Amino acid sequence: MAPISPNLSKRVENSRAVFNQFSVENADGQRIMTPENFVNAIAPENENYTVIPKSSYIVLFAAADRACRGYLTVDDWIDFERVLATPDAEYRLAFRVFDPKRTGSVDFDQFVKFYNENKSDDALPFDWNNKWTQLYVGSKNKRHRLTYEQFSQMLKALHGERVRQAFLYYDKAGTGYISTENFKDIMIKTSGHKLSAQLISNLDSIDYLSSKVSYATVRAFENLLREFDIVKLIVYRACSKSSTGKISKSEFAEEATRSTQFGIFSPLEIDLLFRFASMDNPTGLLSKDDFDRVLDPSWRDSETLYRVATTAKAEAAKKASIFVPSSFLGEVFESVYHFALGSVAGAFGATIVYPIDLVKTRMQNQRSSVPGQLMYKNSMDCFKKVVQREGFRGLYSGLGPQLIGVAPEKAIKLTVNDLVRGKLSKPDGSIEWPAEVLAGGSAGACQVVFTNPLEIVKIRLQVQGEAAKAGSDVPKRSAISIVRSLGLVGLYKGATACLLRDVPFSAIYFPTYAHLKKDYFGESTGKRLNIGQLLIAGAVAGMPAAYFTTPFDVIKTRLQVEARKGQTHYRNLMHCATTVFKEEGFAAFFKGGPARIFRSSPQFGCTLAMYELLQSMLPVPESLRAHHSEAGHAVPTGEANQSPISFLRSRNALRVLMDIDQSFGRPTTLTKEQWNLVPGLKK
Repeated sequence: MAPISPNLSKRVENSRAVFNQFSVENADGQRIMTPENFVNAIAPENENYTVIPKSSYIVLFAAADRACRGYLTVDDWIDFERVLATPDAEYRLAFRVFDPKRTGSVDFDQFVKFYNENKSDDALPFDWNNKWTQLYVGSKNKRHRLTYEQFSQMLKALHGERVRQAFLYYDKAGTGYISTENFKDIMIKTSGHKLSAQLISNLDSIDYLSSKVSYATVRAFENLLREFDIVKLIVYRACSKSSTGKISKSEFAEEATRSTQFGIFSPLEIDLLFRFASMDNPTGLLSKDDFDRVLDPSWRDSETLYRVATTAKAEAAKKASIFVPSSFLGEVFESVYHFALGSVAGAFGATIVYPIDLVKTRMQNQRSSVPGQLMYKNSMDCFKKVVQREGFRGLYSGLGPQLIGVAPEKAIKLTVNDLVRGKLSKPDGSIEWPAEVLAGGSAGACQVVFTNPLEIVKIRLQVQGEAAKAGSDVPKRSAISIVRSLGLVGLYKGATACLLRDVPFSAIYFPTYAHLKKDYFGESTGKRLNIGQLLIAGAVAGMPAAYFTTPFDVIKTRLQVEARKGQTHYRNLMHCATTVFKEEGFAAFFKGGPARIFRSSPQFGCTLAMYELLQSMLPVPESLRAHHSEAGHAVPTGEANQSPISFLRSRNALRVLMDIDQSFGRPTTLTKEQWNLVPGLKK
């Protein structure tokens, strides 16, 4: 006997784990999976069921319950998941539904009988005794049973025949045209399960120059529907090669020819694709988002997707209390991994822009109450004089405390922001802007506890070189000596000003950053932003946050710097603010403002770029990676929003069945009568 392959053994083990999670014990103590358990196992909670209802998946129970018992054993479930893993799973599941007695073939008359029992009340007429049918099963007196391969091919061609007969039904005069209303009715009744809401709402505009639709147009549209997966692949490839992320008709056609070696799409089909995709974008240059409105049946606007993603994230956090040793260790390792990479990347970003930070500090500390005694004319003059008097190393005075504080500062800020946002989010995942501001402000407040001591040490190191060159008799000190001289209470000098700076900074930054990603760049569960988009969002969000909080940064700097002889000693925040305003004017509160802006933007970009580079150079070992799924399935690595493979295959099988008629797989309540209409579900 050949040994069982490790992959097969692992797949069986995973199937048993899923079965144990979703099964229950019957009266005999045997674990079984009821139809309701079955639906929950193959249709996770957080998937999109706007087009195909979750209850529809019950029809696939017939494909799993081969013994017609009304429940599944562990062997039944393992066999079902084995079928799901096959490349042609969609057709195999459909075949099983129509072959409940496991004969290996489908009786055509029984197939038609089942169709008539289940078709929609408003279904368009369909003649099963025409020449098309004879080509597949023979004439009425010479019918033969359909093998799996023959049945699959008939199902694939059935949708096109339904559209053809529907067109003839409406074109009784034989003109070769039907009205736009008739076209819309045909497509909704034959293909509603494949159409996005955006596409359905615009079907009546298929021919904006006439109220009539030709058969050529109907056939072109039907061909597009059949090849939507290929169309999406071509669109994504073409958009990824475009410098703007947008493509024209000619660019789509060129990529289609490259991808398929010959043009499989006619000019009319391409024209229809761009016509529907450009409803909200008349420029003729379309992005992936424009096409997804047409190509993705479950497409929803970015606001809805954002809410769904937030809700899913919150639900996942609630379920995180379930302890699985291997999963837990994987999560711990990944957390340490991301923290370490974030620390290195943050340190790199801080080092790159540190000279700007030093210039900012010295400009803010410069007293202008006595004209003619200014050390620096402007930021550029400050930079030049630091290099001339203290050397290039002088630009990095105080870098040590900055690097020590980068990792915990970012970790505290990001963690608190996410935590508070989660607590203040509504059940649907949405969050009001006051709550967003509160979450950001809370993050800024919490980081002060850790960052204030490091900042006061950094600032004193940044300006002591300036004092030495000015002829001061103050000895040059190390970071440790500064900490000892300040003591625990002294390390929090200026903490109030630090709070007044960091709270509004984070309150402005985080909501602005989130909305730029979501509303401007369209980040969603289906779209991950690239480095350039994240860089722009972070840079733009940091500009107002940095500039408008500059007054409190100036006050904090003045309070934390040790005043030299002849300079005013500030007693507290109010005394500092009133004295600066009285002696130097309102403009003094914005000293170093531009430097703060020029520091924040490149720091974010350098940090992000380094983080992405480190991730590519030092990926997480696959054996230590934590994988999760809301439904309990082991899912392949890849995009974070990737659906379980069992759900994707099951959904595609439902689409094949619904090509027969929209009502297939649509029991809204599990009544006895409805159960009896499904082969294999009869009790």
